[in-house]
Amino acid sequence: MFHPSAGSRAPDPWTLDGRRVITEWWCRETLPFVIAKLQCVVLDCADPVGLSRFYRALLGGVVNRPDPRWSLDDSWATLHTEGLVLAFQRVENHRPPRWPDPARPQQFHLDLEVADLDRAQEEVLALGASLLDESDEQRSWRVFADPAGHPFCLVRH
Repeated sequence: MFHPSAGSRAPDPWTLDGRRVITEWWCRETLPFVIAKLQCVVLDCADPVGLSRFYRALLGGVVNRPDPRWSLDDSWATLHTEGLVLAFQRVENHRPPRWPDPARPQQFHLDLEVADLDRAQEEVLALGASLLDESDEQRSWRVFADPAGHPFCLVRH
């Protein structure tokens, strides 16, 4: 087994049962090479451009940057941030989730790291977010909904 302190060289990737895998020295399992790479996260909504602008104000980035992977129109918008693309697709009669109501569950949410939770809360509320769950002072996160109703958390760094 390879260990950096032993001065040995890391093993090259090898195959097992015809699949390419790599064994990391710091874990006891064999990890398969990834099958896919995350291209973007897509949020359903009624107003793709409006929601992309909300997330641009929150995360930075460029709304509807030309990208050969997809075409842009009234039913699709994108936000390119550092290392991640969020996409927004129009869904007729969009029914937003109602956190924490299990009849209309959140389906997914984003955890967004912030340095100052109170200040970030003021800013996202000014952008049009709604506070869903204000925590006590000891908890390091708060739950909000974007203007289309998707829950997201601001998490203190």
